[in-house]
Amino acid sequence: MSERQWKRWDVIGRVKAEKLTMAQAARICGISLRQLWRIRGAVGEAGKEALHHGNRGRPPANRTDRAVCEQVIALRRKKYAGFNDAHFAEKLWGEDGVVVKPSVRTVRRILRGAGIAAVKQRRARRHRRRRERKAQAGLMLLWDGSPHAWLEERGPQLCLVGAMDDATSDLLAGAHFVEQECAAAYLRVLKAIVTEHGIPCSIYMDQHGSLKRNDDHWTLAEELRGRQDPTQVGMALEALQIEPIYALSPQAKGRVERVWGTLQDRLVSELRLAGACTAEEANAVLERYRPEHNRRFAVPPRDTSPAWRPLRRGIDLDRLCSFRYEATVLRDNTVRLGGSIVIDIPPGPRRCSYADKRVEVRQLLDGTWRVYWREQLIATAAATNHGELRTLRRRKRSRGAPVSYPTHAAYQEATP
Repeated sequence: MSERQWKRWDVIGRVKAEKLTMAQAARICGISLRQLWRIRGAVGEAGKEALHHGNRGRPPANRTDRAVCEQVIALRRKKYAGFNDAHFAEKLWGEDGVVVKPSVRTVRRILRGAGIAAVKQRRARRHRRRRERKAQAGLMLLWDGSPHAWLEERGPQLCLVGAMDDATSDLLAGAHFVEQECAAAYLRVLKAIVTEHGIPCSIYMDQHGSLKRNDDHWTLAEELRGRQDPTQVGMALEALQIEPIYALSPQAKGRVERVWGTLQDRLVSELRLAGACTAEEANAVLERYRPEHNRRFAVPPRDTSPAWRPLRRGIDLDRLCSFRYEATVLRDNTVRLGGSIVIDIPPGPRRCSYADKRVEVRQLLDGTWRVYWREQLIATAAATNHGELRTLRRRKRSRGAPVSYPTHAAYQEATP
């Protein structure tokens, strides 16, 4: 079962145990109440198999032909350059006779997938008010980094990276000081939260580069797929089926900002009292202060039944909360990353070679390395002090640049 299917199975079990109402379960799963009733009935008849989609493995019957998509993209880039989506769709149906599913959404999906942006971005002004807290602990977390002179004049400038529960304002496990906000810090926070509490349903965050891709560079494979690869943190959230929610303004994440304001007052005083001068000493003070902070400022949730999902047995959390790369094993049975990292691959069963195999390389948070091939661990290496290897993205191009669609062989060569 996938994490999404396991999530539904867990939620339906909580409904049967009368720990959740059907309306709450539908919101957690992100589906309608009617659909959840249908899934619950099917699970009662067929068990876990009912969670698998009946069309799994079949090509969609209403899939738009590839030649039609290419014709639409070519017309939009040349003849109808600058047309908005609705006007362009009317021209297609009325003058060029392109057979597309009768919906502007289909045309819009084809254009966005090819990297053709909308002509105008319009959004009406909305009335803003303070958002009501989530009802259950674990429904939504808020995490952020707070650079501040935490040690005042006694030590270096540090950044506090941590998460709080939206329902209770609890400062959760894993909060710690680092030199600067980075992907490794967020992965450590995520690992500590899942270990101590379980898997949350969603996390509210800003659009920091460690959390969301903000660049305009697309690899050839990403252009063909119509979607940028997520960040290292984004891949971990996808693997755990945690919904990322990105704030569109600093005011939107005001709840966690108010927590940082409280900590910048009280925690700074505690650090001063303890005489902390380094990040290690500051983390020790923070760990002692966190229970006191929660007793003082946490509030009880409206619904005392928690929404944390347990981590499935057999899931390697160290692997999920790590840096992931893909590489090809060289003829000398080594994997090379970043120009300076070399990992030797020992022979496989019956002394077989892994040369030319596409493998997954993981750097754990403790700096050690693992190499996987088809979900099998085939090599390990000692820890190094390398951080995230951003130089591994290759063949970057601007999304707005013209795209010439390659042959199948060229696509396989360019796929990372």
